[in-house]
Parts: sequence; structure tokens; C-alpha cells
Amino acid sequence: MKFSENWLRELVEIKADRAALAHALTMAGLEVEELTPLGEQLGDVVVAEIVAAEKHPEADRLQVCKVDAGTGELLQIVCGAPNARVGIKVPLATVGAALPGGIHIKAAKLRGVESFGMLCSAKELGIDNDASGLLELPLDAPVGQSLATYLGLPDASIELKLTPNRPDCLGLVGLAHDVAALFGSHVKAPAQAETPVTSAAHRGIRLEAGKDAPRYLGRIIEGIDPAARTPLWLAERLRRAGLRPISAVVDVTNYVMLELGQPMHAFDNDKLDGDIVVRHARDGETLKLLDGSEVTLDRGFVLIADQQNALAVAGVMGGYDSRVTDATHNIFLESAHFAPAAIMGRARKLGMHTDASHRFERGVDPELPRRALERASELLLAIAGGKAGPVLVAENPADLPKPATVTLRRARLKRVLGVEVADAEVARIFTALGMQVDATGEGWRITAPSSRFDIELEEDLVEEVARIYGYDSIPTHTPEGALALATEPEARLDELAVREQLAAREYYEAVNLAFVSQALLEKWGFTENLVPLANPLSADLAVMRPSLLPGLIEALSYNRARQQDRVRLFEMGRVFAAGDPPLETPSLAMVASGSAHAEQWGEAARPLDFFDLKGDLDALIAWGGEPQRWAVHADGLPGWLHPGRAARVARDGKTVGYLGALHPRLAKALDLGSDVHVLELALEPLLARRLPKAQPVARFPGVRRDIAVDVPEQVSWSQIEQAVRATLGTTLADLRLFDRYSGKGVEAGRKSLAMGLILQDASRTLTDDDADNCVRKAVSALEAACEAKLRG
Repeated sequence: MKFSENWLRELVEIKADRAALAHALTMAGLEVEELTPLGEQLGDVVVAEIVAAEKHPEADRLQVCKVDAGTGELLQIVCGAPNARVGIKVPLATVGAALPGGIHIKAAKLRGVESFGMLCSAKELGIDNDASGLLELPLDAPVGQSLATYLGLPDASIELKLTPNRPDCLGLVGLAHDVAALFGSHVKAPAQAETPVTSAAHRGIRLEAGKDAPRYLGRIIEGIDPAARTPLWLAERLRRAGLRPISAVVDVTNYVMLELGQPMHAFDNDKLDGDIVVRHARDGETLKLLDGSEVTLDRGFVLIADQQNALAVAGVMGGYDSRVTDATHNIFLESAHFAPAAIMGRARKLGMHTDASHRFERGVDPELPRRALERASELLLAIAGGKAGPVLVAENPADLPKPATVTLRRARLKRVLGVEVADAEVARIFTALGMQVDATGEGWRITAPSSRFDIELEEDLVEEVARIYGYDSIPTHTPEGALALATEPEARLDELAVREQLAAREYYEAVNLAFVSQALLEKWGFTENLVPLANPLSADLAVMRPSLLPGLIEALSYNRARQQDRVRLFEMGRVFAAGDPPLETPSLAMVASGSAHAEQWGEAARPLDFFDLKGDLDALIAWGGEPQRWAVHADGLPGWLHPGRAARVARDGKTVGYLGALHPRLAKALDLGSDVHVLELALEPLLARRLPKAQPVARFPGVRRDIAVDVPEQVSWSQIEQAVRATLGTTLADLRLFDRYSGKGVEAGRKSLAMGLILQDASRTLTDDDADNCVRKAVSALEAACEAKLRG
């Protein structure tokens, strides 16, 4: 919300300077985002008229102008502005003037011609950013008058960063209520009078959009002067609010929107056919908008239409074909209330953001349309003339929002704020904010005005008292009370411990958006069970991520493109799958590329491989204390993994994730090298931890037996380990793989694995016969389950 400081001071008395006003607004929750002083140091700038202009004898782009500044004699000014011409009135900075930006005006010679002053643009005066030419003033501007006096300067343009729950402050009158409450004054709203009806022109209105458009008002004004010029005072207020004056009709609707907060629109009445119909758009219906773009709509949009054609997208933008032009003499002026839910997201779906949609999607006072229509009619008749027809009204009262009545308890107010606010001050605050106050035995019954959509609960009223009374007036106390300490379950690892473990292994944590593009997911082969967004921020953020890896790989690629050869990243977050409601699964993903170790002198450099990443996974699994419940298998791999350098990760026989090198085809599509390794698995199984259980130190020694078996190449170590552990049970204290061999002496397609069996019994010392028997059982199990052959 951007506005003129002088305009606000006209609506409410403010007994404070500019800095104090800005501070008070910010402390009340209406953050001043930018404050731009306008028209400072213009004491020596006056209104002047160019009475003669000739080409400079030595420069093609300069003119020698004779200027009347009201002193009785003409001044000679050399000017290079393209719009300098005889008859216009412009600002003149006289000799000795000091302009904003450090410009000092002196008598000078330009290409041999003397110049006594400077004709100025708006930018040189510090009142606008327009530097395209001289600031042209109305022809009735009094020559010789101080420009500051004529334009109502100095002033300031103030821009507020409003929270979505305060749409009432998107109009100056609504904002003035907060300012009045802050400074103990009263709002001086513009007088409201009904416009005299001098024409019988009317048009039918039909509401067919249900609760999405419960109120629509209109009025025909005939015989306006399309060439009427917007008054200087109104045009200046628009400029200082960031809007360019366009034409009298458009400027009046914009002015009323800024003043009251009610968006309005004007149609060329001669281009309308029959009744006005407020309805939902038909699927595939198209409309050319005021900005020249053509949009395709669906039933989620509300349209303003006539008997034949769509005229405007309700609450967003008017149509091109029914627009007001320089040839328009009869207008249909509309003012309506649309439900916020019917407008929310519609402008963004069309790739735009308008002042109207910004207000309607947050909520506009349903009682404003008539007031705004009368105010706009009053201004238009005064500026452009014409005859006003009757106000045409169509409404469904049952669908209009009702003012909320909320009870505020005195004890609750004191308890929440920690300070006692006098009853009279509480009543003053709510009254100044435009609320109806009824005292009760325990406090007050407050009825919010129709503009305050945010007043629903007692806490909302407490907040109003706090921000107007002043947060700096509320003392700071240390909170008291007993806190219930939550006990961390021993059977679950803390997520922070996992993060710390990964950081200790040289991984950096990444945080990516939970939205990804459909095109990126197609490259990965993620095409099923996706969760698309109804109103995505952009096409690149249209789908909820089904995996952490696409976003994490993009982060890795971004780093590698910036000369980071060794990249190791991890992310912990949720992934999403289709369902009712969508299924959210906490996950962990890791990506790594480059060398296995940081550059150093003590060890030769080598590229990272599958076993490095598996070692990182094993370190995480070890924290849970039950590594025997985990296994990796070479089967059942997704298409985005390399078929010969990847594995499926399982816990208790259930697949929980995957790790390995990216498939070469995917790596090429993503413009990556072949050395990128990834891991992703469900987080909860990783966080499960064995409960600590104290056990006595073994009293009896262990026995070790080493065996070597010949197995098919496709048999994994996990299969071998599971077969041996299942056979020997608690007698097997540990199983260690210490050698792998393939080549001469071993059949093609097979490999030799040497392992150590650590055997131990808690109740006695194992004999050689016991150990030999265990070896025989293990070998038999391997022969049956893994096609193993014992090597001599």
C-alpha cells in the first residue's frame, strides 16, 4: 500500500512528525517498508510559461526559450527537453536555487548562449522518476507562484508492507482509523452524499455465481466529456501512490480504490448488450484483457458478462473490447463484492497480479460498493460532467459476510498482556478502530466493522489492544511456571545425531524446495503417484517432490559448475506420493562426487566409488546397534541407478531405499559425469535404535574358524551372512569377510570369499568338535542357499 503523507494527514489529525508517524505505524504492525520525501528544497522553483522558443544556433538538440516567470521581464533559458514548446507551463528553477540531488542553479553559457535558470523535469525536482521531458503543468497554473505551494509540497510517499489479515488498510480511510487510534484523534472521512439522479438510463443485473458474487452495483452516467482533464490535486495523489494518471474515468476509479479500498471498473456503456450477468466462466472460454493479452478461463473464474460476451474477469481485470476510450461518452460504472475464495489465486493462474485482485483475494468490506459508487459518481460528474442514472443493485443478502461479535474478558486481557489497561483506554481504542463497544460485567462485547475480516477470536481483540496501546508500553517479565519436560525415547535416534554424523563424514546439509518441475521428474522416470499443485508458483515448481534426489542432484550440479570438484551433500525432508490425503514420508538422501578423500599428501587420490558411499551408510546403521537387521541386494533396482554399481537397501527384509551410481543415461541427460553416487532411504527405519541392555562380559573364550567358499558372482555378501547367522544362531558372535578373489583357479562367473567365523558360548568353553560342527553346518547352509562350494 503506497500513499501520500499529506493525503493521510488530510483524513486524520496526526500530532507527530514524519519520523514519529513511520515509527508508530511500524510498531502497530503496519510496517513502513519505504519512505520517500518528495519536493524538498523547492523554495526557488516557480511556475513559468514558455512564450518563445527558437533553435539554438550551435546545437541541433537545444532550444533558446523566452520564459515568463511573473517578474515582469522575460528570462532566457537554454533547454534540451524534447517537449519544450511555446504555450506550456513548466517548473523554473531560478538562479541561486538548490535542487534535490545537490544541483545548484547558476547563470551559465551553453554553446555561447547565456541561460538564466533551468526548466525542470519531475525527476530533477525529486517528485517523480520521469526524466523524459519537462514536467508539464495545467494551463491554468498561475505564473510566478511557488511550485511547492501549487503542488502541495513538500510531501512524502509512504509504502506499507501489510500482512494479509489487514485488507482494511489497503484504503486510506481504513488506515486512518488505525492512525486515529494511535494518536488519539478522529477520522475526517470525505462527506458522503447521494448523487442526484438526472437520467433514467438503466440496465438489468443478474447474479448467477452464487456465494462467489453476492453483491453487484452499477450506474450509467451519460454524456461525459472524454477529453476532460484530471485535476492536478487528484493526479498528484495518484502519482505519489505509484499510479500514472491515464484519463478522468480511469483516474477516478483508481482514486476511489486508494481512498476507500474498493476496486471499481468502468465499461463503455454503448458497447454493452442487454443485461449485466455475473456468472462463472465456461471451460475453455476466452477473453481479451485490457493489457492486450488473451486468456483461457475455466469454471473457477467469475465473469462479468452481458447477453452476448464476456466483459471482465471479476476481481482481476476488465476486458479490452468494452474498455473506456477517448471516444466514450456513456459509461457503466460497476462496484461489487466478491468472496475472497472466488478471487484467490485467479490472477496468479493467469500470470498476473493486479491492484484489484490484491484487495479482493484478501477481503473487501461488503458494505463499501454503494459508498464507493456514490463517491466515484460525485467525482466524475464534477470532473467530466454528464447525467447520472439510478444506482442499480443486485444482491443475495444471505451470502454476504456478517460482522463478528466477540467477547473480551478483562482478566484475560491482563493475563495475556501482563499489564492492566484502563477500561476507558480499551473502550477508546476499539471505538477509534470503528468497532461497536458494549461494556459487560467481565469486560466488553465488541462488534467488528464489516471491513475487519480478521476479528474472529478473543485473542484478536487482545492483539488490537496490544498494538495500539504500544508494545513498548508493556513491561517485560520473565515467564513463570512449571515446564513439563519431554522425555526422548531411547528406542529412537535423534535426527540431530544423524546430521552431526554426516557432517563429521564431510557432508554438507542442503535444503531444497519441496516443489519440482514435471520435466525434471520425467528425466528421472518418476511418472506415477505424483502430487501436482493446483496453483503452482511457476511451471518449474508444479509437482510435490516424490524423491529428494532430483533437487539434491541439481544442487550438486550447481556446485560443480562453480569449480567445486569434490561435492558431498545430504538432505533430510519429506517426499510425497498420491493418496487421500497425500502420503508424506520422511527421507534421507545423500549425493557425492569427485575424489574419495580431500586433497592431501599422505594418500594417493582416487575417485569415489560405490563402497565409499556404502561405508557411510554402514556408519549410520551402526548407530542403531542392529546392523544384522540390514542388508543390501543387487536386485530390484530402479531405472535411475546403474545396473552393475548399485544396490537395494532392506531392513528386516523390507526395502527401505537404494544406493549406487547414477545410470549413465540419466547422468548424460542431467549433464553430469559418471562419478556421481547417490543414496536415498526412508528415515524412520534408520532412526530406530536397539534399547540398551546390560550383559555380563563373556566368561568363556571365543573360537575362530576361517573358511573359503566358491559362490556365483551374483550372490551378495548379505545373502551369505544371513544364511550363516540363521544357521548358527547365538553361537556365532561375529562373521568377518577378509578376502575376495576371482580369476585364475576360480570358474568364470564365480568368486571366492574367505570369512572368519567367531564362535562363542555363554555357558561353556567350545571344543574343537563344537567348532568343526558349526563349520559343517555353515557350509551346508551355504551350499543349499547360495550354491556355494567349499575351497580347500
